[in-house]
Amino acid sequence: MVVKNRKQSGRTERDKSPLAAGKSPGRRGGRDGKASDGSHCLGLIRHRLGLSSSIVAKHGLTVLLAALTGYLHWSHLSQLFENDRHFSHLSTLEKEMAFRTEMGLYYSYYKTIIEAPSFLDGLSSIMNDRLTEHPLVINTLKRFNLYPEVVLASWYRTFTTVLGYFGIPTKTCWSINRGEGLTPVDSCEGLGDPAFFYVACVFLLNGVMMSLFFIYGTFLSGSRLGGVMTTLCFFFNHGESTRVMWTPPLRESFAYPFLVLQMLLLTYILRIRSPGRSSFMVLGVCNLCFMLQWQFAQFVLLTQVASLFGSYVLGHLAAVTMQKILVTHMVALAACFLLMFGNAMLLTSFYASSLISLWAVIWLRHSIAQSFKPGLVIWALQGLAWVGSTIVLKFLLSTVLGATDDAHISGLIKSKFTSYRDFHTLMYTCAAEFDFMEMETPVRYLKTLLLPVSLLVVAVIAWRTVQDIVRVMRDGARPPVDESEAAAGSEAATQAELVYHCLQLVAFAILAVLIMRLKLFLTPHMCIMASLVCSKQLFGWVGDRARQRVAVFVVMALMAVQGFSNLQSQWGIIGEFSNLPQEELLDWIQDNTRPDSVFAGAMPTMASIKLSTGRPVVNHPHYEDAGLRERTKLVYSMYSRKSGETVQQNLIKLGVDFFVLEDSWCTRRTRPGCSMPEIWDVEDSLNVGRVPLCVHMSRNPLPHFINVFANDVYKVLKVPKDGR
Repeated sequence: MVVKNRKQSGRTERDKSPLAAGKSPGRRGGRDGKASDGSHCLGLIRHRLGLSSSIVAKHGLTVLLAALTGYLHWSHLSQLFENDRHFSHLSTLEKEMAFRTEMGLYYSYYKTIIEAPSFLDGLSSIMNDRLTEHPLVINTLKRFNLYPEVVLASWYRTFTTVLGYFGIPTKTCWSINRGEGLTPVDSCEGLGDPAFFYVACVFLLNGVMMSLFFIYGTFLSGSRLGGVMTTLCFFFNHGESTRVMWTPPLRESFAYPFLVLQMLLLTYILRIRSPGRSSFMVLGVCNLCFMLQWQFAQFVLLTQVASLFGSYVLGHLAAVTMQKILVTHMVALAACFLLMFGNAMLLTSFYASSLISLWAVIWLRHSIAQSFKPGLVIWALQGLAWVGSTIVLKFLLSTVLGATDDAHISGLIKSKFTSYRDFHTLMYTCAAEFDFMEMETPVRYLKTLLLPVSLLVVAVIAWRTVQDIVRVMRDGARPPVDESEAAAGSEAATQAELVYHCLQLVAFAILAVLIMRLKLFLTPHMCIMASLVCSKQLFGWVGDRARQRVAVFVVMALMAVQGFSNLQSQWGIIGEFSNLPQEELLDWIQDNTRPDSVFAGAMPTMASIKLSTGRPVVNHPHYEDAGLRERTKLVYSMYSRKSGETVQQNLIKLGVDFFVLEDSWCTRRTRPGCSMPEIWDVEDSLNVGRVPLCVHMSRNPLPHFINVFANDVYKVLKVPKDGR
């Protein structure tokens, strides 16, 4: 049982003063004229903005409801996280251990900056990092999308410095008696605690994201009821929509809110007839913020431009608007390339090649239109021209720049449709989150009615689009190819946003089916599409406004049956983080090895060792770099069937002093063909059938290694060098 004893400190509570507890001084009398002047000023502002009192009240209510949903989501995330880990009662070491695998790697750079003598010293340390891929010196800002940690570290240092200057306490510390013969630990709560501050900012950002979802649903459907539908669907399908409450430091936790804002702005641009330059500038900033924070952003934006191209080809999006959007994407990509110090993966991605190819296809549209009549042939030609030129350009750029970092993506996609397998693709596909979507996921969508409602909306949009296509093919009407024609054909202009969202949903669905982890895009977008059941434009045929609202409330009530059950299941998750074997390992490393001792082992464990002990490691969980993948393959030869001498030489080549052996990595098998020895068998056919080396090392590591530490989970093997 956990006993919480308050640790005595002179700064655990604010001193209460009469002024703090009492009322503030009232205003002086005789100043009624000033109040009138204030009202006059507000009236003048409303007049200049062209806003009537009713419009101000309407938008004010929308903002208020959006803020409420944001607060509810922030509270929901915070409570789920606390329930799952009992985070407020963990020691600093336990909080760091709770950030496993990639999370620990990202958090370690935040820790580096806040513990440095100055912010610039910390920034310099992570830009000249010697610990992550020993003996290499790498710029982690170029490699790992670490701008969130840089920003949060600067905020944390500013926050604690300013409040410390005024003598305002920022945290409360406690002594935690862990029982069971364990030594007590100190635990701190409050924004002055680095981990608490980090997590609080992540949850606050995702609370703002929910406010954006409400505004998004309201804007898309033209009704606040649509905003309510969107947020309810998100909450009712929360476990399928996000995992930020379990994994705060992951890149998606920071990046996805900016994608939501970006798609909202894009919807605004598609809806109005003549979007101004400022709209595209803000869209570009959102693109930049999204790409800077997540290496996967380029694939998401690729699906976006593909969906927009589909809307353009069908004649619902003007060529001029499409070109402006493409230029915005190009400028944001170039800015991201510069801010990430020339990360080659950005320029050699399918996304970058696609932007150039799309620009060329649209630029040549007049030549294509003059050669063929409008219809399926010209649409197919444009699509084939885009796909073919994108693929050719991508591989040309990769060859010229010598970039192979994203080669594993091609292998992963190839493995989804063929029997192709190699070591690196199996490292991905053997993990459940990179496998095909499980069948239980659409079943859960069915139970909350999210899938039927989304399909209904898509069916209505598709029916209207098919009618437009038939009309074009029957009448021979040429799709609008310039802005003035799009403005004149208002039917096509207003249809653009609906066609885009429909195609975007299809793209997200394909991604989610291929890689289960990517349902975090599909589910929220289904929630957005569900808001359209409140659209008079699409569902005016249901009846008058009152009848349509009644139908929507009935749907919400039916959704709530399973939705509240899902929420109760989440609220019922009660746990308490504890990992004593890893705590023993980290304490041993801290006390018994030199600060420059180099470690190798399983990627998740290496992240924890780097974070909590500051020791150099040779491999880590960020698997997107070609060189890192080959280093990890050498390290993981410990779990192959190779000889001990071969593995020892591999580790010596990497400069490793200690190898952390975990028996579970030797025996764990998620499904047939997915244990580490079986993964190695794909590329090491000469040794198939032999006993895995890790089994021998667990029993007796001599003569190639020396066992220097062991507990129930971990063994630390010293790598002898030069006879030592």
